Amino acid sequence: MNISMLAARSAGSGATIPGLDRNARYSSRLSARSALYSDFHQLMASEDRPLASAEYRRRVVDENRLAKRSVAAREKLWSELKARYLLDAGEPLFAEFWSEWRRCDSDMERSLTAYVLFALNDRLVSDLGTEYLFPLLRRAPAEIRLVDVEAFIHRRIREHPASREWTDNTRLAVAQKYLASIRDFGLARGTMKKLSLRPALYAAPVRLVVRALRIAGVPELEILGAHAFRLLCIAETEVIEALSELHRGGTLLFRVQGDVVELDVGGA
Repeated sequence: MNISMLAARSAGSGATIPGLDRNARYSSRLSARSALYSDFHQLMASEDRPLASAEYRRRVVDENRLAKRSVAAREKLWSELKARYLLDAGEPLFAEFWSEWRRCDSDMERSLTAYVLFALNDRLVSDLGTEYLFPLLRRAPAEIRLVDVEAFIHRRIREHPASREWTDNTRLAVAQKYLASIRDFGLARGTMKKLSLRPALYAAPVRLVVRALRIAGVPELEILGAHAFRLLCIAETEVIEALSELHRGGTLLFRVQGDVVELDVGGA
């Protein structure tokens, strides 16, 4: 099949995106803090353009935009935000995220767009989202149990040598912070007992998944059935339908004419 990509005609850089890289290592960064989405949202809302990493650091540490009491607390927060969200206009995935973030029309659309960035920058979060959480979102409201998240992590770290030495406490902490994170992104509700919330179809997070797949060098035909859309509760067999619906709403261009596919997510 011939492929026409309009504004995004290049095949992508083939850059490594942890959540799309089957060889990426699992990170235990969630054992310390959750997604820190409220801090990230506050930082993003204060800017009208993407910044270099040093500029974001200056705002967090030197200018104390996030109102932390000590320099040590600001340094720690900066380190954790940087690890979770890249925070550098020079990073292709973050640059694409920013393009979509500024086009969001609602808080829920923003939170899901941030969730896509967060998950694609963390192989474990991506695997949890596409394999553990996906069926629970489909059955929403379904109970999301801490013990099940722990069990998923325990099974998976056997496949990752660098993670095999995680302690029981580390696995528990990661599972707890993961549950807190998906609640912050609007994919679950509840404190003691968490229930899944199926997300609506929003344009910005879907377009970000497309952009990320292109960065990773995924062929256009494979994008139309990519596993990564499960992060947004879209099954592989539903990607074409979802893109078609967004096309009808005028938030992207997607057409199939004979043997030509046109997919343009737009934006600068």
